[in-house]
Amino acid sequence: MMSATGSISTLVAGLWLFNIVLDTGGQLAFKAAAGDEEAGDGLARWKHMASRPWLWLGISCYVIEFMVWIAFLSLIPLSEGVLLGSINIVAIMVAGRFLFGEKLTRLRVAGILLVTLGVAIVGVGG
Repeated sequence: MMSATGSISTLVAGLWLFNIVLDTGGQLAFKAAAGDEEAGDGLARWKHMASRPWLWLGISCYVIEFMVWIAFLSLIPLSEGVLLGSINIVAIMVAGRFLFGEKLTRLRVAGILLVTLGVAIVGVGG
């Protein structure tokens, strides 16, 4: 049988991973909605985006992520949560590279490595 601490740790890890997936999915959906070349300008662009499922998927991801984030923060200190949450930046940059062909310059890769190292230190050190 799992101890209470073990089940809380599993729950925290699950909420953290779910938060990463939701935040990354939301950002990618917003990028897909905003990146449509046929949208036009001004109000016509906003109307076009509002008619696309990508915008609504992004909004849905963020509504659910909000609830997951609150649950996550209820289990760990805010200082740790915010630092662990910064890994979302890495996931979004990597996904943007593969899905939208965005450039990963040397400076961005260095940033990714530093953020990842920081998250690892916080995750291990608590």
